[in-house]
Amino acid sequence: MGTKYIFVTGGVVSSVGKGITTAAIGRLLKSRGFSVVIQKLDPYLNVDPGTMSPYQHGEVFVTADGAETDLDLGHYERFLDQDLTGLSSVTAGQIYQAVIARERRGDYLGRTIQAVPHVTNEIKERIRAVGRAAGAQIVVVEVGGTVGDIEGQPFLEAIRQMRNEEGRDDTLSIHVTLLPYLSTTGELKTKPTQHSVRELRSLGIQPDVIVCRSDLPVGEDLREKISLFCDVPRRAVVPLLTMPTIYEVPLVLEEAGLGDYIGERLGLPQAQRDLRDWQEWVERLKQPQGEVEVAVVGKYVELPDAYLSVKEALIHAGVAHHVAVRLRWVHSQDLEHHSPDSLLEGVDGIVVPGGFGERGVEGKIAAARHARQRGVPYLGLCLGMQVMVMEYARHVLGWEGAHSTEFDPETPYPVICLMEEQLGVTEKGGTMRLGSYPCQLRPGTVARQVYGTDLVMERHRHRYEFNNRYRDQLERAGLICSGTSPDGELVEVCEVQGHPFMVGSQFHPEFRSRPGRPHPLFLGLIGAALERRRQRAALSTATTPLLP
Repeated sequence: MGTKYIFVTGGVVSSVGKGITTAAIGRLLKSRGFSVVIQKLDPYLNVDPGTMSPYQHGEVFVTADGAETDLDLGHYERFLDQDLTGLSSVTAGQIYQAVIARERRGDYLGRTIQAVPHVTNEIKERIRAVGRAAGAQIVVVEVGGTVGDIEGQPFLEAIRQMRNEEGRDDTLSIHVTLLPYLSTTGELKTKPTQHSVRELRSLGIQPDVIVCRSDLPVGEDLREKISLFCDVPRRAVVPLLTMPTIYEVPLVLEEAGLGDYIGERLGLPQAQRDLRDWQEWVERLKQPQGEVEVAVVGKYVELPDAYLSVKEALIHAGVAHHVAVRLRWVHSQDLEHHSPDSLLEGVDGIVVPGGFGERGVEGKIAAARHARQRGVPYLGLCLGMQVMVMEYARHVLGWEGAHSTEFDPETPYPVICLMEEQLGVTEKGGTMRLGSYPCQLRPGTVARQVYGTDLVMERHRHRYEFNNRYRDQLERAGLICSGTSPDGELVEVCEVQGHPFMVGSQFHPEFRSRPGRPHPLFLGLIGAALERRRQRAALSTATTPLLP
């Protein structure tokens, strides 16, 4: 069969759950044996989210090929259980940059450059290209933003054109909307959905399916009403109640019949669906046999989406150990003004994720010291590994002022320094060490034990690195470099000798964690945290002497 295209748009409000819905649709199709790829179209003018503040856009998800992308690509990879590439992330900035570059080269032969056809042609080519590159039978495309946003109009126009060019039997439009609840009348309202669909139709796109997000059950009378006023079959009005976990969404949509309807509407070959593994995993998630509490110490904790992949990776590891992972969000700046003993009291594990800029760094160093002195399992990610090194240098080796040159260019002990390849780099966007690189693990270390293999590939996003000038002294003092680049030049993993679990990685393991396939480092952390909780329960009156 030829390539099929599914376009997912959103209406009424932003953050309606369009990304999760898109990822869930991909899972439904993959469970039927079809090859699927998902693409996100973001209407903002940034070339990519790499230079955007996490407060603006949540985490930056890095693909294996080094693209800095929207956090929704993390959902896509986790639900599909497959790696995506930079082709799955398209922004208006990329589109306009490409069109203007062609104009400057003279590729348009003196023609007037317009939104239609030149911008829309570029968008359509990006959509078709991701399908060709992946060899996918079905391409699912999510359009960021909300129908009616002025910046999204070229993308919707490109979709309208593609539906004519590819044929109605090979394309499907799904519109995700919100049914708000009015407490004064005690009912869900459909009028915003009707207006959103009217806006979409005014742009030439008639939705084939309407997914209705709500916090309360959607009755048959409301489905009939939406069907009537929005001109879609009642079967294609799909209720999507807010669920306790996002991982239930594929199961809810399957039960509502969406997978079968998509198959019929696109003329897909009949295939036996198989969501048993997913169903079993969700049941384990919902029925834990215990609990551990993990502190996430970061500078953006007011917006948990800034650490979305970290949160999901902890959930995946918890399910593997049959425990719920309760998160304690701790602002790293608070640790600069308050005792770690009070803010981190009673936690079973600590994660210090990545970040940029000096704000809150001393608080992260305090968290690393607390974990080392008290034997609390610790996982440092990127900057989290670097602060672990700084802390060890300061308080074990006694190197007062040991720091990273990112924060203190005049430090007497630059244990973290700018990578040689970054010298002379002045532009910010897309210039870091990005994407997957190999890491050789050292036999007999905790890292080698949890991975169970000698060589791994992990995703990076950083400019600064462990300074090899201090490597021998730190190792003699007990900070082991347990993972390096295959040539031994770049330190990728550090761990504290004799600690139950104190591991830091220069890379971002959270990007590779999946439901049913948790990342080994997170699995090791939760295993150590669970053991600590058991020991504390058995020896609740015991005290541990402080280390230096």
